[in-house]
Amino acid sequence: MGKQIWKAGNMVYPLPAVMVSTGDKKGNTNIITIAWTGTICTNPAMVYISVRPERHSYEMLKESGEFVINLTTDKLLRATDYCGVRSGRDVDKWKETGLTPQAASKLSYAPMIAESPVNIECKVTEIKKLGSHDMFLAEVLAVQVDESYLNESNKFELNKTGLIAYSHGEYLSLGKQLGTFGYSVKKKRK
Repeated sequence: MGKQIWKAGNMVYPLPAVMVSTGDKKGNTNIITIAWTGTICTNPAMVYISVRPERHSYEMLKESGEFVINLTTDKLLRATDYCGVRSGRDVDKWKETGLTPQAASKLSYAPMIAESPVNIECKVTEIKKLGSHDMFLAEVLAVQVDESYLNESNKFELNKTGLIAYSHGEYLSLGKQLGTFGYSVKKKRK
């Protein structure tokens, strides 16, 4: 089996496809679909998003220092794609997608997307200029989850929400469990 050498680039896939909602101090809000996002610290809980400075949401993020990461599902796929290919300069993404803005519990300017099963409220702590994108490092102030995904033991069943991922230009559904954390070293019962 041969391998080809390609120019340097990002091939870390799959990635979460999330809708990030933000707002400015004048009351304008927008949704941007982002795949450059992830966890950077557990304690304190911190995440990042990377955004091109020319994007419509960029100035809102910079001015307010707030955003919400809204996890996406198969039911939100069309809206997720739409918010990634249309600019808030040209269209009202809330209206065009039928998504519902909902007040966050700890933020003043960035609304949550009510239809998302998980909303992660974030406060920017640092902006790192990196090149094509600037990275917004943020502390997680609150997480809201859709109660309809709580089981009879009150455990949140995130993997039953229909989460999607983005990989090399395609959206994929997540679903089939292949194992659980630590299964490879778990001792077998006798």
